Amino acid sequence: MKIVHAASELFPYMKTGGLADAVGALSGSLADNGHEVSVFLPGYRAVLEHKDALGAERKLRLKIEMGPAYLSGDVRVFSPRKNLNVYLICREEYFDRRGAYGNGERDYEDNADRFIFFCKGVVETLRLAELQADIVHSHDWQAALLPLLLREAERRQHLTLALKTIFTIHNIAFQGVFPAKVFARTNLPDELFHIDGLEYYSQINLMKGGILFADRVTTVSPRYAKEIQTAEFGCGLEGVVQTRTDDLVGLLNGVDTAIWNPATDALLPARYSQTNMSGKQVCRAELLKRAGFAPDFKGPVFGIVCRLTEQKGVDLLLANRDFFLKQDCRLVVLGSGDKRMETELEELAAATPKKVALSSKHDESMSHLIEAGADFFLMPSLFEPCGLNQMYSQVYGTIPVVSRVGGLADTVIDADEHADVGTGIMCEPTVASLRQALHRALRLYADKPRLAAVQKHGMARDFSWKAASGAYERLYEEAM
Repeated sequence: MKIVHAASELFPYMKTGGLADAVGALSGSLADNGHEVSVFLPGYRAVLEHKDALGAERKLRLKIEMGPAYLSGDVRVFSPRKNLNVYLICREEYFDRRGAYGNGERDYEDNADRFIFFCKGVVETLRLAELQADIVHSHDWQAALLPLLLREAERRQHLTLALKTIFTIHNIAFQGVFPAKVFARTNLPDELFHIDGLEYYSQINLMKGGILFADRVTTVSPRYAKEIQTAEFGCGLEGVVQTRTDDLVGLLNGVDTAIWNPATDALLPARYSQTNMSGKQVCRAELLKRAGFAPDFKGPVFGIVCRLTEQKGVDLLLANRDFFLKQDCRLVVLGSGDKRMETELEELAAATPKKVALSSKHDESMSHLIEAGADFFLMPSLFEPCGLNQMYSQVYGTIPVVSRVGGLADTVIDADEHADVGTGIMCEPTVASLRQALHRALRLYADKPRLAAVQKHGMARDFSWKAASGAYERLYEEAM
Protein backbone atom coordinates (compact mmCIF):
# COMPACT_ATOMS: atom_id res chain seq x y z
CA MET A 1 0.00 0.00 0.00
CA LYS A 2 0.91 3.65 -0.44
CA ILE A 3 0.45 5.13 3.02
CA VAL A 4 0.76 8.80 4.00
CA HIS A 5 1.01 9.97 7.61
CA ALA A 6 0.71 13.60 8.70
CA ALA A 7 1.60 14.70 12.22
CA SER A 8 3.09 17.59 14.15
CA GLU A 9 5.74 15.37 15.75
CA LEU A 10 7.97 12.52 14.61
CA PHE A 11 10.71 10.80 16.57
CA PRO A 12 13.67 11.44 16.43
CA TYR A 13 13.17 14.81 14.73
CA MET A 14 10.61 16.59 16.93
CA LYS A 15 9.24 15.20 20.18
CA THR A 16 7.26 16.69 23.03
CA GLY A 17 5.42 13.49 24.01
CA GLY A 18 4.18 10.07 22.99
CA LEU A 19 2.77 11.26 19.66
CA ALA A 20 6.28 11.46 18.21
CA ASP A 21 7.15 7.94 19.38
CA ALA A 22 3.90 6.46 18.06
CA VAL A 23 4.06 8.05 14.60
CA GLY A 24 7.76 7.31 14.23
CA ALA A 25 7.44 3.68 15.23
CA LEU A 26 4.25 3.01 13.25
CA SER A 27 5.55 4.56 10.03
CA GLY A 28 8.87 2.79 10.39
CA SER A 29 7.21 -0.56 11.04
CA LEU A 30 4.92 -0.17 8.02
CA ALA A 31 7.94 0.69 5.86
CA ASP A 32 9.79 -2.38 7.15
CA ASN A 33 6.74 -4.45 6.20
CA GLY A 34 7.19 -3.37 2.58
CA HIS A 35 4.66 -0.57 2.29
CA GLU A 36 5.53 2.70 0.55
CA VAL A 37 5.30 5.19 3.42
CA SER A 38 5.47 8.98 3.39
CA VAL A 39 5.37 11.07 6.58
CA PHE A 40 4.55 14.78 6.49
CA LEU A 41 5.98 16.97 9.25
CA PRO A 42 6.26 20.75 9.69
CA GLY A 43 9.72 22.01 8.79
CA TYR A 44 10.69 23.05 12.29
CA ARG A 45 14.13 24.51 12.94
CA ALA A 46 15.16 21.45 14.97
CA VAL A 47 14.13 19.10 12.16
CA LEU A 48 16.05 20.99 9.48
CA GLU A 49 19.13 20.94 11.73
CA HIS A 50 18.93 17.17 12.30
CA LYS A 51 21.69 15.21 10.59
CA ASP A 52 19.18 13.18 8.55
CA ALA A 53 17.64 16.33 7.08
CA LEU A 54 20.79 18.35 6.37
CA GLY A 55 20.82 17.18 2.78
CA ALA A 56 17.06 17.29 2.33
CA GLU A 57 16.23 18.07 -1.26
CA ARG A 58 13.89 20.97 -2.01
CA LYS A 59 11.25 19.11 -3.94
CA LEU A 60 8.48 21.64 -4.52
CA ARG A 61 7.55 25.28 -4.15
CA LEU A 62 4.11 25.79 -2.63
CA LYS A 63 1.55 28.56 -3.04
CA ILE A 64 -1.08 28.12 -0.34
CA GLU A 65 -4.40 29.97 -0.15
CA MET A 66 -4.98 31.30 3.37
CA GLY A 67 -8.20 33.31 3.38
CA PRO A 68 -7.80 36.22 0.95
CA ALA A 69 -4.02 35.84 0.69
CA TYR A 70 -1.62 33.34 -0.87
CA LEU A 71 1.44 32.30 1.15
CA SER A 72 4.52 30.58 -0.21
CA GLY A 73 6.34 27.59 1.20
CA ASP A 74 8.81 24.87 0.35
CA VAL A 75 8.67 21.10 0.51
CA ARG A 76 11.89 19.33 1.44
CA VAL A 77 12.28 15.55 1.35
CA PHE A 78 14.68 13.04 2.83
CA SER A 79 14.64 9.27 3.24
CA PRO A 80 15.88 7.95 6.62
CA ARG A 81 15.25 4.28 5.77
CA LYS A 82 14.08 2.02 2.98
CA ASN A 83 10.47 2.62 1.86
CA LEU A 84 10.16 5.74 4.05
CA ASN A 85 10.22 9.36 2.88
CA VAL A 86 9.82 12.34 5.22
CA TYR A 87 8.27 15.44 3.65
CA LEU A 88 8.83 18.75 5.45
CA ILE A 89 6.31 21.54 4.90
CA CYS A 90 8.49 24.62 5.33
CA ARG A 91 7.72 28.27 5.88
CA GLU A 92 10.16 30.19 8.07
CA GLU A 93 7.52 32.57 9.41
CA TYR A 94 5.60 29.62 10.88
CA PHE A 95 8.11 26.93 11.71
CA ASP A 96 11.57 28.46 12.19
CA ARG A 97 11.10 28.49 15.96
CA ARG A 98 12.59 26.65 18.89
CA GLY A 99 9.37 24.99 20.10
CA ALA A 100 6.69 23.07 18.26
CA TYR A 101 3.69 24.76 19.86
CA GLY A 102 4.90 27.50 22.18
CA ASN A 103 7.79 29.23 23.91
CA GLY A 104 7.53 27.34 27.20
CA GLU A 105 5.37 29.99 28.84
CA ARG A 106 2.37 29.94 26.48
CA ASP A 107 1.23 28.67 23.10
CA TYR A 108 2.09 30.61 19.95
CA GLU A 109 -0.74 32.97 19.06
CA ASP A 110 -0.72 31.90 15.40
CA ASN A 111 -0.96 28.14 15.98
CA ALA A 112 -4.22 27.96 14.05
CA ASP A 113 -2.63 29.52 10.97
CA ARG A 114 0.51 27.41 11.33
CA PHE A 115 -1.30 24.09 11.26
CA ILE A 116 -3.96 25.08 8.73
CA PHE A 117 -1.03 25.99 6.46
CA PHE A 118 0.59 22.64 7.26
CA CYS A 119 -2.54 20.66 6.36
CA LYS A 120 -3.04 22.62 3.16
CA GLY A 121 0.63 22.08 2.32
CA VAL A 122 0.16 18.33 2.66
CA VAL A 123 -2.85 18.38 0.30
CA GLU A 124 -1.01 20.49 -2.26
CA THR A 125 2.05 18.23 -2.11
CA LEU A 126 -0.12 15.16 -2.63
CA ARG A 127 -1.47 16.86 -5.76
CA LEU A 128 1.79 18.22 -7.16
CA ALA A 129 3.90 15.14 -6.40
CA GLU A 130 1.12 12.80 -7.58
CA LEU A 131 1.66 10.47 -4.64
CA GLN A 132 -1.63 8.64 -5.31
CA ALA A 133 -2.08 7.48 -1.73
CA ASP A 134 -4.16 4.50 -0.75
CA ILE A 135 -4.40 5.77 2.83
CA VAL A 136 -3.90 9.25 4.28
CA HIS A 137 -3.60 8.96 8.06
CA SER A 138 -3.58 12.16 10.12
CA HIS A 139 -2.88 12.51 13.83
CA ASP A 140 -4.36 14.81 16.51
CA TRP A 141 -5.74 18.31 16.14
CA GLN A 142 -2.73 19.74 14.31
CA ALA A 143 -3.47 17.49 11.30
CA ALA A 144 -7.20 17.04 11.88
CA LEU A 145 -8.32 19.28 8.99
CA LEU A 146 -6.47 17.12 6.47
CA PRO A 147 -9.30 14.65 5.66
CA LEU A 148 -11.77 17.49 5.02
CA LEU A 149 -9.33 19.69 3.09
CA LEU A 150 -8.29 16.71 0.97
CA ARG A 151 -11.88 15.86 -0.03
CA GLU A 152 -12.66 19.51 -0.71
CA ALA A 153 -9.60 19.77 -3.00
CA GLU A 154 -10.70 16.61 -4.81
CA ARG A 155 -14.20 18.08 -5.28
CA ARG A 156 -12.93 21.41 -6.55
CA GLN A 157 -10.30 20.00 -8.89
CA HIS A 158 -12.05 16.79 -10.00
CA LEU A 159 -9.26 14.41 -9.02
CA THR A 160 -8.46 11.67 -6.54
CA LEU A 161 -5.69 12.21 -3.99
CA ALA A 162 -6.36 9.29 -1.64
CA LEU A 163 -8.69 6.32 -1.49
CA LYS A 164 -9.40 6.50 2.24
CA THR A 165 -8.60 8.77 5.17
CA ILE A 166 -7.91 7.81 8.80
CA PHE A 167 -7.84 10.17 11.76
CA THR A 168 -6.28 9.17 15.09
CA ILE A 169 -7.12 10.84 18.40
CA HIS A 170 -4.03 10.61 20.58
CA ASN A 171 -5.46 12.90 23.26
CA ILE A 172 -8.95 14.38 23.02
CA ALA A 173 -8.14 16.93 25.72
CA PHE A 174 -6.23 18.98 23.12
CA GLN A 175 -8.68 19.89 20.35
CA GLY A 176 -7.39 22.94 18.52
CA VAL A 177 -10.18 25.34 19.48
CA PHE A 178 -9.79 28.86 18.05
CA PRO A 179 -11.89 32.00 17.47
CA ALA A 180 -14.50 31.84 14.70
CA LYS A 181 -12.54 34.29 12.53
CA VAL A 182 -9.96 31.53 11.94
CA PHE A 183 -12.48 29.67 9.78
CA ALA A 184 -11.91 32.14 6.92
CA ARG A 185 -8.32 30.91 6.59
CA THR A 186 -9.53 27.37 5.82
CA ASN A 187 -11.26 28.60 2.59
CA LEU A 188 -13.85 25.91 3.17
CA PRO A 189 -17.52 26.45 2.18
CA ASP A 190 -19.45 28.59 4.66
CA GLU A 191 -21.95 25.80 5.30
CA LEU A 192 -19.22 23.85 7.10
CA PHE A 193 -19.20 26.39 9.91
CA HIS A 194 -22.20 25.05 11.79
CA ILE A 195 -23.01 22.52 14.49
CA ASP A 196 -22.65 19.57 12.09
CA GLY A 197 -19.32 20.89 10.86
CA LEU A 198 -16.39 22.72 12.46
CA GLU A 199 -18.40 25.13 14.63
CA TYR A 200 -18.07 24.55 18.37
CA TYR A 201 -19.78 26.98 20.76
CA SER A 202 -19.29 29.82 18.26
CA GLN A 203 -15.65 28.88 17.76
CA ILE A 204 -13.81 26.54 15.36
CA ASN A 205 -12.74 23.11 16.61
CA LEU A 206 -10.16 21.45 14.37
CA MET A 207 -10.28 18.03 16.04
CA LYS A 208 -14.02 17.94 15.50
CA GLY A 209 -13.32 18.17 11.77
CA GLY A 210 -11.10 15.11 11.87
CA ILE A 211 -13.64 13.09 13.81
CA LEU A 212 -16.53 14.01 11.51
CA PHE A 213 -14.91 13.85 8.10
CA ALA A 214 -12.31 11.04 8.12
CA ASP A 215 -13.43 7.68 6.71
CA ARG A 216 -12.29 5.90 9.86
CA VAL A 217 -11.48 7.23 13.34
CA THR A 218 -9.07 5.51 15.69
CA THR A 219 -7.73 6.14 19.12
CA VAL A 220 -4.80 4.59 20.90
CA SER A 221 -6.39 1.99 23.17
CA PRO A 222 -9.66 0.03 23.23
CA ARG A 223 -10.66 1.37 26.65
CA TYR A 224 -10.00 4.99 25.63
CA ALA A 225 -12.24 4.51 22.56
CA LYS A 226 -15.08 3.77 24.99
CA GLU A 227 -14.08 6.44 27.53
CA ILE A 228 -14.18 9.33 25.04
CA GLN A 229 -17.84 8.58 24.36
CA THR A 230 -18.63 9.63 27.94
CA ALA A 231 -18.90 13.07 29.50
CA GLU A 232 -16.15 12.20 32.01
CA PHE A 233 -13.47 11.67 29.34
CA GLY A 234 -14.89 13.16 26.11
CA CYS A 235 -13.90 16.77 26.94
CA GLY A 236 -17.06 18.11 25.32
CA LEU A 237 -16.74 16.06 22.11
CA GLU A 238 -18.36 12.88 23.44
CA GLY A 239 -21.51 13.54 21.40
CA VAL A 240 -19.47 14.02 18.23
CA VAL A 241 -17.55 10.80 18.87
CA GLN A 242 -20.80 8.93 19.45
CA THR A 243 -21.90 9.78 15.89
CA ARG A 244 -18.90 7.81 14.58
CA THR A 245 -19.22 4.72 16.78
CA ASP A 246 -19.50 2.39 13.79
CA ASP A 247 -16.27 3.78 12.33
CA LEU A 248 -14.33 4.08 15.60
CA VAL A 249 -11.73 1.58 16.80
CA GLY A 250 -9.15 1.62 19.59
CA LEU A 251 -5.74 0.24 18.58
CA LEU A 252 -2.92 0.06 21.09
CA ASN A 253 0.40 1.69 20.35
CA GLY A 254 3.47 -0.47 20.62
CA VAL A 255 7.06 -0.28 21.77
CA ASP A 256 9.78 0.47 19.25
CA THR A 257 12.12 -2.35 20.26
CA ALA A 258 14.94 -0.89 18.17
CA ILE A 259 15.03 1.91 20.75
CA TRP A 260 13.42 0.44 23.87
CA ASN A 261 15.06 -2.91 24.56
CA PRO A 262 17.18 -3.48 27.69
CA ALA A 263 19.21 -6.14 25.90
CA THR A 264 20.45 -3.68 23.24
CA ASP A 265 19.87 -0.19 24.68
CA ALA A 266 23.06 1.79 24.04
CA LEU A 267 21.94 4.54 26.45
CA LEU A 268 22.29 2.20 29.44
CA PRO A 269 25.51 1.58 31.40
CA ALA A 270 24.77 -2.17 31.20
CA ARG A 271 22.43 -4.35 29.17
CA TYR A 272 20.27 -7.14 30.54
CA SER A 273 17.47 -9.56 29.64
CA GLN A 274 14.79 -11.71 31.22
CA THR A 275 17.27 -14.56 31.60
CA ASN A 276 20.12 -12.41 32.95
CA MET A 277 19.02 -9.48 35.10
CA SER A 278 22.41 -8.55 36.53
CA GLY A 279 22.67 -5.48 34.30
CA LYS A 280 19.56 -4.01 35.89
CA GLN A 281 21.40 -3.70 39.20
CA VAL A 282 24.18 -1.79 37.43
CA CYS A 283 21.55 0.57 35.97
CA ARG A 284 19.97 0.97 39.39
CA ALA A 285 23.28 1.98 40.97
CA GLU A 286 24.00 4.43 38.14
CA LEU A 287 20.53 5.97 38.44
CA LEU A 288 21.00 6.49 42.18
CA LYS A 289 24.42 8.02 41.57
CA ARG A 290 23.20 10.41 38.86
CA ALA A 291 20.30 11.44 41.08
CA GLY A 292 22.72 12.31 43.86
CA PHE A 293 21.96 9.33 46.10
CA ALA A 294 24.20 6.60 47.51
CA PRO A 295 24.51 3.98 44.73
CA ASP A 296 24.36 1.11 47.24
CA PHE A 297 20.98 2.14 48.69
CA LYS A 298 18.98 -1.01 49.47
CA GLY A 299 15.38 0.28 49.55
CA PRO A 300 12.94 0.69 46.64
CA VAL A 301 13.50 3.32 43.96
CA PHE A 302 10.47 4.99 42.40
CA GLY A 303 10.79 6.78 39.06
CA ILE A 304 8.54 9.02 37.01
CA VAL A 305 9.06 10.51 33.55
CA CYS A 306 6.27 12.77 32.32
CA ARG A 307 5.05 16.20 31.41
CA LEU A 308 4.16 17.91 34.67
CA THR A 309 0.44 18.38 34.08
CA GLU A 310 -2.80 17.70 35.89
CA GLN A 311 -3.52 14.84 33.48
CA LYS A 312 -0.44 12.93 34.61
CA GLY A 313 -1.60 12.83 38.22
CA VAL A 314 1.26 14.97 39.51
CA ASP A 315 -1.03 16.56 42.10
CA LEU A 316 -1.87 13.07 43.40
CA LEU A 317 1.84 12.42 43.74
CA LEU A 318 2.41 15.71 45.56
CA ALA A 319 -0.50 14.99 47.89
CA ASN A 320 1.37 11.82 48.88
CA ARG A 321 4.68 13.56 49.54
CA ASP A 322 4.63 12.34 53.16
CA PHE A 323 5.00 8.79 51.88
CA PHE A 324 8.37 9.64 50.31
CA LEU A 325 9.44 11.63 53.37
CA LYS A 326 8.61 8.90 55.89
CA GLN A 327 9.40 5.67 54.03
CA ASP A 328 12.89 4.36 53.33
CA CYS A 329 12.71 4.86 49.56
CA ARG A 330 13.94 7.16 46.82
CA LEU A 331 12.02 9.14 44.18
CA VAL A 332 13.54 10.31 40.87
CA VAL A 333 11.43 12.68 38.76
CA LEU A 334 12.22 13.71 35.18
CA GLY A 335 9.84 16.22 33.68
CA SER A 336 8.79 19.81 33.15
CA GLY A 337 5.57 21.65 32.47
CA ASP A 338 3.20 23.35 34.87
CA LYS A 339 5.24 25.94 36.77
CA ARG A 340 3.37 25.43 40.04
CA MET A 341 4.02 21.71 39.93
CA GLU A 342 7.65 22.27 39.00
CA THR A 343 8.03 24.64 41.96
CA GLU A 344 6.40 22.24 44.42
CA LEU A 345 8.61 19.37 43.26
CA GLU A 346 11.69 21.61 43.44
CA GLU A 347 10.77 22.55 47.00
CA LEU A 348 10.23 18.88 47.91
CA ALA A 349 13.61 17.92 46.42
CA ALA A 350 15.34 20.85 48.16
CA ALA A 351 13.78 19.93 51.50
CA THR A 352 14.74 16.25 51.21
CA PRO A 353 17.79 16.07 48.90
CA LYS A 354 18.68 12.61 50.24
CA LYS A 355 15.32 11.18 49.18
CA VAL A 356 13.86 13.09 46.22
CA ALA A 357 15.60 14.21 43.01
CA LEU A 358 14.13 16.31 40.20
CA SER A 359 15.46 17.07 36.72
CA SER A 360 13.37 19.38 34.55
CA LYS A 361 15.53 19.31 31.42
CA HIS A 362 14.78 17.08 28.44
CA ASP A 363 17.16 14.14 28.75
CA GLU A 364 16.50 11.06 26.62
CA SER A 365 19.39 9.19 28.23
CA MET A 366 18.01 9.83 31.72
CA SER A 367 14.54 8.68 30.69
CA HIS A 368 16.00 5.34 29.60
CA LEU A 369 18.03 5.08 32.80
CA ILE A 370 14.95 5.69 34.97
CA GLU A 371 13.04 2.98 33.10
CA ALA A 372 15.92 0.55 33.60
CA GLY A 373 17.17 1.54 37.05
CA ALA A 374 13.96 2.17 38.98
CA ASP A 375 12.16 -0.62 40.79
CA PHE A 376 8.74 1.00 40.32
CA PHE A 377 7.52 3.45 37.68
CA LEU A 378 4.71 5.84 38.67
CA MET A 379 1.88 6.79 36.27
CA PRO A 380 -1.08 7.91 38.42
CA SER A 381 -2.76 9.60 35.44
CA LEU A 382 -6.27 11.02 35.69
CA PHE A 383 -6.72 9.81 32.11
CA GLU A 384 -4.30 8.19 29.70
CA PRO A 385 -5.28 7.53 26.06
CA CYS A 386 -2.60 4.86 25.66
CA GLY A 387 0.61 5.63 27.47
CA LEU A 388 3.97 4.22 26.48
CA ASN A 389 6.01 4.40 29.66
CA GLN A 390 4.01 1.69 31.39
CA MET A 391 4.89 -0.59 28.46
CA TYR A 392 8.55 0.49 28.49
CA SER A 393 8.59 -0.28 32.22
CA GLN A 394 7.37 -3.83 31.78
CA VAL A 395 9.84 -4.45 28.96
CA TYR A 396 12.63 -3.21 31.29
CA GLY A 397 11.54 -5.27 34.30
CA THR A 398 10.36 -2.20 36.17
CA ILE A 399 6.97 -2.54 37.84
CA PRO A 400 4.43 0.12 36.80
CA VAL A 401 2.15 1.69 39.42
CA VAL A 402 -0.71 3.06 37.35
CA SER A 403 -4.26 4.37 37.43
CA ARG A 404 -7.00 2.11 36.12
CA VAL A 405 -7.80 4.29 33.09
CA GLY A 406 -7.42 4.17 29.31
CA GLY A 407 -4.43 2.37 27.88
CA LEU A 408 -2.98 1.81 31.34
CA ALA A 409 -5.88 -0.52 32.15
CA ASP A 410 -5.45 -2.24 28.76
CA THR A 411 -1.74 -2.97 29.20
CA VAL A 412 -1.02 -3.55 32.91
CA ILE A 413 -2.16 -6.63 34.86
CA ASP A 414 -2.56 -6.11 38.59
CA ALA A 415 -0.22 -8.43 40.48
CA ASP A 416 -2.54 -8.82 43.47
CA GLU A 417 -5.61 -9.58 41.37
CA HIS A 418 -3.78 -11.97 39.01
CA ALA A 419 -0.87 -13.46 40.94
CA ASP A 420 0.12 -15.90 38.20
CA VAL A 421 0.49 -13.30 35.41
CA GLY A 422 0.49 -9.90 37.16
CA THR A 423 2.86 -7.24 35.86
CA GLY A 424 2.07 -4.13 37.92
CA ILE A 425 0.05 -2.35 40.57
CA MET A 426 -3.21 -0.60 39.70
CA CYS A 427 -5.17 2.03 41.59
CA GLU A 428 -7.94 4.53 41.10
CA PRO A 429 -6.89 8.11 40.24
CA THR A 430 -7.37 9.39 43.79
CA VAL A 431 -4.98 10.44 46.55
CA ALA A 432 -6.05 7.64 48.89
CA SER A 433 -5.92 4.89 46.28
CA LEU A 434 -2.45 5.96 45.12
CA ARG A 435 -1.27 5.90 48.74
CA GLN A 436 -2.52 2.33 49.08
CA ALA A 437 -0.75 1.41 45.84
CA LEU A 438 2.53 2.87 47.11
CA HIS A 439 2.30 0.78 50.27
CA ARG A 440 1.51 -2.29 48.15
CA ALA A 441 4.72 -1.55 46.24
CA LEU A 442 6.66 -1.58 49.52
CA ARG A 443 5.22 -4.98 50.43
CA LEU A 444 6.00 -6.35 46.98
CA TYR A 445 9.58 -5.05 47.15
CA ALA A 446 10.08 -6.81 50.48
CA ASP A 447 9.05 -10.15 48.94
CA LYS A 448 12.00 -10.68 46.61
CA PRO A 449 10.85 -13.97 44.97
CA ARG A 450 7.46 -12.45 44.16
CA LEU A 451 9.10 -9.22 42.99
CA ALA A 452 11.28 -11.18 40.55
CA ALA A 453 8.24 -13.09 39.28
CA VAL A 454 6.27 -9.90 38.57
CA GLN A 455 9.28 -8.40 36.79
CA LYS A 456 9.62 -11.45 34.55
CA HIS A 457 5.89 -11.55 33.78
CA GLY A 458 6.22 -8.02 32.41
CA MET A 459 9.37 -8.73 30.43
CA ALA A 460 7.72 -11.75 28.80
CA ARG A 461 4.93 -9.67 27.24
CA ASP A 462 5.05 -8.68 23.57
CA PHE A 463 4.42 -4.95 23.17
CA SER A 464 6.32 -4.70 19.88
CA TRP A 465 5.07 -2.72 16.93
CA LYS A 466 4.98 -5.94 14.90
CA ALA A 467 1.60 -6.74 16.47
CA ALA A 468 0.49 -3.12 16.67
CA SER A 469 1.26 -2.28 13.03
CA GLY A 470 -0.51 -5.45 11.92
CA ALA A 471 -3.71 -4.10 13.45
CA TYR A 472 -3.32 -0.87 11.45
CA GLU A 473 -2.66 -2.83 8.26
CA ARG A 474 -5.92 -4.74 8.78
CA LEU A 475 -7.74 -1.45 9.41
CA TYR A 476 -6.38 0.06 6.20
CA GLU A 477 -7.35 -3.00 4.18
CA GLU A 478 -10.85 -3.03 5.65
CA ALA A 479 -11.25 0.70 4.98
CA MET A 480 -10.31 0.27 1.33
